[in-house]
Amino acid sequence: MAMYRKLGKKTKLRKALLRNQVTALIYKGKIVTTEARAKEVQKIVEPMVTLAAKYKDDYEEVTVKAKVARKDKDGKRVKEVVDGKKVTVFDTVDKKVKKDSPARLHARRQLMRFLYPVVEVPADGRARRKNSKEVDLVEKLFSEYGPKYANRNGGYTRIIKIGQRRGDLQKYLTDSKVLKASGI
Repeated sequence: MAMYRKLGKKTKLRKALLRNQVTALIYKGKIVTTEARAKEVQKIVEPMVTLAAKYKDDYEEVTVKAKVARKDKDGKRVKEVVDGKKVTVFDTVDKKVKKDSPARLHARRQLMRFLYPVVEVPADGRARRKNSKEVDLVEKLFSEYGPKYANRNGGYTRIIKIGQRRGDLQKYLTDSKVLKASGI
């Protein structure tokens, strides 16, 4: 017996499909797929959530000084002339940053190795590139799913059967009409 399902795909296609579905499951919270694929995705996601729950609080907050460009009322950078050149004016600000422990950093890199990057694009067509932002799925795992499932030992995902796929159902209904018409 094989250790995993081949899902009727070649290795590269199967790995890409599973990475895509795992990424979608973590990003959206649920996916609709076949039972075989769901079981394979479940085998991948469960250890990821376990890592996130294990290292959810394994960091320290550090205050650092950062240079931030001063902006005017329109949100544009303020510039001043120095030695005949226009130079942006910067202010020094204190920022709090999470510094991962070595174990959490290793867990973060393990999770990043498997997940695809996700970019949120605004719905309206204007300024799509400007307003697009990348979603940090690893941080979502640590900050959202880690605390949520910290007290649970496995069983983070659930497979719910929703019935036949639309194409399968249509074929079944067509066949049953033929059988009824023939008198069976």
